Amino acid sequence: MDPATTTTPIQNDSETVSSSVWSWWPSWRPTSMSLLKTTEAKILACIQNDLWARFVTLPNQDRIWTLTVTNKSVWKPTEQAPKTPLVMVHGFGGGVGLWIRNLDALSRSRPLYAFDLLGFGRSSRPSFATDPAKAEEQFVDSMEQWRQSVGVENMILLGHSLGGYLATSYTIQYPSRVTHLILVDPWGFPERPTEGTQKQGGQDQRTEVVRRPVPPRWVKVIATMVSFFNPLAVIRAAGPWGPGLVNRFRPDFKRKFEDLFDDDTMTQYIYHCNAQTPSGEVGFRAMSESLGWAKRPMLHRIHQLPPSMPLTMLYGARSWVDSSSGESVLHIRSPANTRVQLINDASHHVYADQPEEFNRVVENICNSVN
Repeated sequence: MDPATTTTPIQNDSETVSSSVWSWWPSWRPTSMSLLKTTEAKILACIQNDLWARFVTLPNQDRIWTLTVTNKSVWKPTEQAPKTPLVMVHGFGGGVGLWIRNLDALSRSRPLYAFDLLGFGRSSRPSFATDPAKAEEQFVDSMEQWRQSVGVENMILLGHSLGGYLATSYTIQYPSRVTHLILVDPWGFPERPTEGTQKQGGQDQRTEVVRRPVPPRWVKVIATMVSFFNPLAVIRAAGPWGPGLVNRFRPDFKRKFEDLFDDDTMTQYIYHCNAQTPSGEVGFRAMSESLGWAKRPMLHRIHQLPPSMPLTMLYGARSWVDSSSGESVLHIRSPANTRVQLINDASHHVYADQPEEFNRVVENICNSVN
C-alpha cells in the first residue's frame, strides 16, 4: 500500500454521515493514492532537469509531497553563491503536476521547490478546523514547518489562486523568509460585494468586474455545492462517473496540455487529486463564504506586509478572477515595491494558458532578486 493512503478520516465532512453507510464508497470510486501516484509519475516523466521527489515529514508527522528541480549543468554552488530558490504553491484542488509546463524553465538557473499543500494531492490529509482563522493557520503552519524541514532559509514565494492567498498570509507572518512575493490570479482578496456596493444610482461602479468574463460553468457548479457540502463532493458522489464528470466540466485541462499528452492524463490527475478523502477542501470551505469569496479577505490585511517587501501580482486577462484587487493593493502599498501585470490570452490558470510568457515574467522577477 502506498504510505500516503494511511490518513486520518475527516470527522467534520458533510459526506461522512456514518462509517457504515458510506463504507462502500472507496470501492465505488475508481481512485486510490496508488493511481494518483502512477498518473503523477507519467506527468513528472516530462521533466528534463534533475528531479528529486519525496515526502517531507513535519514535526507533527504530517507529510508534504515535495519536488526539488535543479539544473546541475548551470547550478554550481561550489563556484558561486547559491541563488535564492523559487517555491511554488498550487491552488485549490491542484497539485505539483499542474506546474509541468513551468518546472524546467524556472529551474534553469536556480533551485525550484513545489509541494502539495497540506490536505491536497499526495500530502497528508488531516482534520481541519471549521474556524476560518484556525484553518488558515493550519495551512500556514504546515508551510513554515515544511520550510524548516527542507532547510530553505529564504525564498521567492509564488502562489496561485488559493496558494496566493496562503502565500500572502505566510509572508505576513514570516516576512524575513521571503525575498519576493509573486501572486498569480490570487483567490480571496476582495470583500464580498453587497447590493449597495455593487450598484449606485443605477450604474455599476465595479466596472472591472463587468469586463471580466463570466465564471465558467464548473465554477458555478462548485460554488453551489460549497453551500451544502465540501466543494468537490460531487466528484466523489459521482462514483464511477467521476472521471467523466471531470472531463465534461474541465475539458480545458486536456486542451492546455494536449501537446504533452494525447489522452486524459491531466484530467485523470485532477480527478485522482480530488476524489480522495477530503481534507484541504474542508479547510478551504471553512475559510470561504462561497467559492469566490474569503471570510477573511486579504485586502483587509495586505497592509501588514512590510512596505519594503517586493510584490508582483499576475492576472490572466481572460480570468474570471477580478484583477481590480491588484489595483486596490497598489493604493494600499507603496507603488515602488508593488507591480500588477496582466498576461494576455490567459485565463485563471495563467501558468498553463501562456506558459512561455508566464515563465519569462517569473524568470525576470527571479533574476531581479539575484
